[in-house]
Amino acid sequence: MKYIDFKNQIRAFPVFSTNHLTGFGKNVQVLRNQLTGWHRKGLVIRLRKGLYILNEADRRLTPSRMFLANQLYVPSYVSAEYALHFYDLIPERVADLTSVAPMKTTAFENPFGRFLYQQIKASVFTGYRLLKDENDFIIHIAEPEKALLDYLYLNHSRFRDAAMIVESLRMQNLDILDRGKLTKYAALFGRTRVPDLTKQLIAWTKGR
Repeated sequence: MKYIDFKNQIRAFPVFSTNHLTGFGKNVQVLRNQLTGWHRKGLVIRLRKGLYILNEADRRLTPSRMFLANQLYVPSYVSAEYALHFYDLIPERVADLTSVAPMKTTAFENPFGRFLYQQIKASVFTGYRLLKDENDFIIHIAEPEKALLDYLYLNHSRFRDAAMIVESLRMQNLDILDRGKLTKYAALFGRTRVPDLTKQLIAWTKGR
């Protein structure tokens, strides 16, 4: 198959996997070999094993990093530091895109950056919302409250109390946090330090 024909058929997809090759009505193994060759030539970019995107000149649009994060590891949603900055709860821009998933912790690195995935229990894989990115694609991202609690769950050993959390993260705009949601989501973490730290944090914000 000629690359130009492949490009014209696949460019409607923001990303594509080797599974898409079965829809071309050709010998899939031959197409896999061609895909490897196109990757070596820089015509397609490998995002991770089995997942690709066309090169910048040939693709119709460039997906957002949060959309790519959702696609690289399924199911997952953007959370922790990256989501906290997205909601302007912390001032520092975060280079690595952090997500959580009910599978093992892993990371992927490609031309779009480094994508980190932290494992959480399936029972707390909730509290995320669906938003549209700049390309009108759906992205899965934690609600502000859940982003904070996911972060505390993954980093609770670093913090002695609520004041230490706020100071360490340089948290701001805490008024956007819904105390009811904080309490509800914290309860899901059961016998961890998250519920206690959350109570302290709510008490700390009430005194401000």
